[in-house]
Amino acid sequence: MYFPTSAARQLLTVPALPDITPEPVLCFEASPRKSLFCLLTRSSLTVWRVRPSAPLAHISRSETSLIEHGDNTAVTWSPDGSRIVIQTTMSYLILVTVDYVPDASAYQPSHMGPNVQRNFLPGPGEGTLLQSLSLALEGVICAEGQVLSVSPRKNYIIFSTSSPPAVQRIPWPVYDESEIEEQTARRSLMGHDTWILNDHELPWLVYPDVTVTKILHSISGVETWITSDGRAYFVRLQENRNSGNVSELDEEETDKSSTPNLANGTSRPSTDSSGSQSHYHWEGTCIHNFDVPRWVQKQRSTDDGSGLSSSTYIEPRRAVAIDVNTRFSLVAIGTESGSIEFTSFPTQDEPTPTPKVVEIPNPYNRSSGSVTAMEWSSDGYVLAVGWTHWLGNIQFQDTFMHAVENLFWAPGNFELVFVLPTIPKSHAMIIEPDGQVFVLPFAKSATTCQHSPDNTRYAFLQMDDRALVYRGAEQPDMSVINPESDVWQHIKIPQSYLATNWPIKYSALSSLVHYSSTSGRWKIFSSIAQEQAFTVKGGLLWFHHVLIACSGNFQIRLYSRDMELSNLNVLHREVLMSPVIILSLVDNSLLVYTADNMLSHYLIIPTADTIKLHLCGSITFDGIIALPSAVRALSWMIPNAQKRLGDPVDDLAVATVLMVVGGQLVLLRPRKSGTQEVNYDMQIFADRIEFCWIHLRGIGALENSLWGYDGQNMRVWLNALAIESSGSADEPSSVKESVSIPLDFYPLSVLMDKGIIIGAEHEAATRMNLSFVMFRHATSSHLFLHHVLRYHLESGQVKEAVTLAKHYQHLVFFAHALEILLHTVVESESTVDSEYPSTSTSPESGTLAAVIEFLDHFDASLDVVVGCARKTEMTRWKRLFSIVGNPHALFETCLASKRLKTAGSYLLVLHNLEQLDENNKDAVRLLNCAVKAQDWQLCRELLRFLHSIDDTGKALRHALSETSLVVQKGVVVP
Repeated sequence: MYFPTSAARQLLTVPALPDITPEPVLCFEASPRKSLFCLLTRSSLTVWRVRPSAPLAHISRSETSLIEHGDNTAVTWSPDGSRIVIQTTMSYLILVTVDYVPDASAYQPSHMGPNVQRNFLPGPGEGTLLQSLSLALEGVICAEGQVLSVSPRKNYIIFSTSSPPAVQRIPWPVYDESEIEEQTARRSLMGHDTWILNDHELPWLVYPDVTVTKILHSISGVETWITSDGRAYFVRLQENRNSGNVSELDEEETDKSSTPNLANGTSRPSTDSSGSQSHYHWEGTCIHNFDVPRWVQKQRSTDDGSGLSSSTYIEPRRAVAIDVNTRFSLVAIGTESGSIEFTSFPTQDEPTPTPKVVEIPNPYNRSSGSVTAMEWSSDGYVLAVGWTHWLGNIQFQDTFMHAVENLFWAPGNFELVFVLPTIPKSHAMIIEPDGQVFVLPFAKSATTCQHSPDNTRYAFLQMDDRALVYRGAEQPDMSVINPESDVWQHIKIPQSYLATNWPIKYSALSSLVHYSSTSGRWKIFSSIAQEQAFTVKGGLLWFHHVLIACSGNFQIRLYSRDMELSNLNVLHREVLMSPVIILSLVDNSLLVYTADNMLSHYLIIPTADTIKLHLCGSITFDGIIALPSAVRALSWMIPNAQKRLGDPVDDLAVATVLMVVGGQLVLLRPRKSGTQEVNYDMQIFADRIEFCWIHLRGIGALENSLWGYDGQNMRVWLNALAIESSGSADEPSSVKESVSIPLDFYPLSVLMDKGIIIGAEHEAATRMNLSFVMFRHATSSHLFLHHVLRYHLESGQVKEAVTLAKHYQHLVFFAHALEILLHTVVESESTVDSEYPSTSTSPESGTLAAVIEFLDHFDASLDVVVGCARKTEMTRWKRLFSIVGNPHALFETCLASKRLKTAGSYLLVLHNLEQLDENNKDAVRLLNCAVKAQDWQLCRELLRFLHSIDDTGKALRHALSETSLVVQKGVVVP
């Protein structure tokens, strides 16, 4: 769903200031909004703007400060972006304030004439002024113990230490007395709290004799720890029940809706450094655990405390990096061995989920080393990972291909920014200090922003400055399956608009137009003030020529494609009580799901002069959907009787609702109780579904089918959405998965009328004569027809398979799909026969017979059988032709029906089965037929065949003598 494009750009990180000594970048950190990032060197700090990429402020520490407090080692931002905390080698925390100077630019552009200005147009996001920043040293905090990790919060700083092994908390410094008065209700936050890592303070630790090496706190409120023994924990700071009337934690810690449940999370209150009782304690659960070998456990138990051991054990599953994906309820853990493990959020009533190890592609067959950094994109669809080394010592200007120290996704997830590690001079690869930061552009599917039916019906990619629309469905059949075909239409976004409105957040593709196809121009707001005041939040949809947009101020607005974009031309404005999570359009019904867990149904009613929305009803999903923000896809199915005769007000009470909640594909079936209250029976089709396709108007048996992609396979539920024939409501689990299609590329769309899954995969071109790496995405395709046909035939549904196949028999590659079907069944049967040699009939025997019966309904059956036989080992032929029939009889059938080329293919089969006589009469008969039909190409092939089976030439001379190709003075072959 994410594909790197073009080439990475390299940033010159040494500020252009006098008397600046170039120093290597130790680390970098993105601001909470990802619009800024800071670079840390041994003695300096530089704040950069992401777009345009330019330094805004720089501060250097004096030599006295370096001697007294130590060199810089790490840096973090405060949640509001107003402070930066620098960690030093001597366990000091240096506080730096970030002051934003309004209406002031960090750079003064030189004056250029109008003619020259046209050659220097601003790029995406470069139209606004570079706001000036001011960095100032606020103070230095001397921490108690060796600081390992720092995690700033809204009202305090949390950090971990190794001596003593503890987690500590200190408040931010307060200078204004009014601020102190405002925080009198937060007296518990004003003290210095310390929690020692032992069985008493933190009893939920698997191994208490550890230190916390990393403290990570996400914007959603989920906090994770990595301990020195390589285990990872979900943690939460809780208020003690016996603390009396004390202040509550700030909203970061009390946001229970985004924090996972903690199992086994019991703890006792700890004691602060001043000796008074702390009002808070830590609760936690281990989310990444492993078994240590017995000899290591024995060595630890007999350790004399000297720290010396005969051998050092390095646990390959030791956690070194972690990141949380709240949208899919996933946790990604990077290990010492370089592998990536995925695990679901733990729940209180169930054991810790079993992790799933992801296979990391290794095209260069080199060890990747340990994981150094990882980060999910803001939409949760992609995980970026960095390793200690990748390509070894191959020389590239793009040195990020060798190793990555840290990384983050830029706003909009169109760019990935990473910094390289500082490599010693003794290493074969030298990285210059001025150039350790790279920015790699990406293209992504539009469904990552908005999972609407139109965006999933067509392959639709977004880039930084353009949209890519797949047009292969409108081209001939062979162009669809040809990866070299030019099937992508590039639609540039207006430069003047994108310069001040970057990045693009939502994209909606209409089934009619995506922009003015007649003029090739976009339509934007006529008023810049109205344009800047309108923020889309919740989604965009097209209803014929009407654009439906959700604004950030809880409104749904309707605009006409034929009218100017303006507040005066709003066709309809619907005010809501809560922000919109997702929009969905089914026929003329608009489904609106809001943050208050409410689903509202609006009917789109065109009138003579305008178009409006009519609210038909609303229903709450409280008790069904725990986290409304996790809903990523929405649709519903209405019974046909309700569509024809029912009142739209009652649609919600009878509709079957389909949702993608986190990574789960969920179907909600309505059931009325005795009090006429609507309850829902929930069926979870699958977990870890990234996105799905809903085909309510498919072809044949594919109508009402449901398609979902889980990262490896395309999973299909046939007739899953046919609520008329789904059985009684008492059996909601009757729908089962029908087909699973493995894919080696990322699918983007299902072309139902062509029987093809369309997708893309990225390619990286690395050449010895190029100092950089070129990235591009290539179009891929996969036939799904034979998978669905096999499902029907294995179920004994030959009639249904024939009905479905007749919809596709006009395609150029239809015979090829049938050949793949037959070949797959023959190969699977031979595999089963090898596993069950003692049985006379394998479990697949019935399927092969059903396939042959199915093929007899199509004219291409003879070509399919012989094509499959020629691509299959001869050991399978006996079983194949025992069901198909004698190949000699099939040869005679081809001659009788004038299928001479197919008969020629059967000649090879007859020869290999030794069913040709000594005089090759069948070959001579076919040669005579080819001469009469003047098929000279077939004649050449037959003569070549006769020469190949008899080196003496006797068979060739005999065949020529029996045909009209021989004249008195020689052989005449046209």
